[in-house]
Amino acid sequence: MVYLLSGGTHAGKTLWAQRLMEVRGWPYLSMDHLKMGLIRAGLCPLTPESPDEEMTAFLWPVAREMVKTAVENGQNLIVEGCYLPFAWREDFQPPYLAHIRALWLVFSRDYILNHFPDILAHANDIERRLDNSGPTRAELLRDNEALLAGCRAHGCPHLLIHRHYPTSVTELEELLC
Repeated sequence: MVYLLSGGTHAGKTLWAQRLMEVRGWPYLSMDHLKMGLIRAGLCPLTPESPDEEMTAFLWPVAREMVKTAVENGQNLIVEGCYLPFAWREDFQPPYLAHIRALWLVFSRDYILNHFPDILAHANDIERRLDNSGPTRAELLRDNEALLAGCRAHGCPHLLIHRHYPTSVTELEELLC
C-alpha cells in the first residue's frame, strides 16, 4: 500500500508520516528531502524559494515513478509533501490506484483564526526548520482556502481540520481513501 499525504505548510504532513512509519514500519519519502537533495546536488534548476507549482512539476514525476515501483514490487511506502498534484490519479492506471490512498490536510478558516499560535508552536515537532518565522495568518488563510478549492475541484480526499486535529494514526488511516 502507498499513502500520499499532502496539504499546506504546518498542517502536520511530516508528523503524520513519521507516526505512520513508527506504527506501520513503512518507509516514507519526504518531498522536501527529495527537493533539497536534488537542489544541493545541482540536479534541479530550481531553488528552495521557487514557486510550489514549478517544484511540483519537477518533483512529482520522480515521486510518481517511485510510487509505481513500490506498487509493482508489493512494497509499502508513505509519500509526504506539499508537492503532490491535485490531479495525481490521472498518472496511474486502475491496477496502481487499487494500492494507493491519499489525503490532503487542510485547515479551515475558523481553525486558523482560533488556533494560529498552536499551529506555529508545532512547526518543529518533527523537523528543525532553519527559518522558524513561520507563515503569517493571512498566508495560511489564503493557502488553505486554495488547497480546499483544489481538493474539491479535483475530488481529492481531504481532512478539513475545523475544531479537532486528529490525535491517532488509526483516526488518520480511516480518512485515507
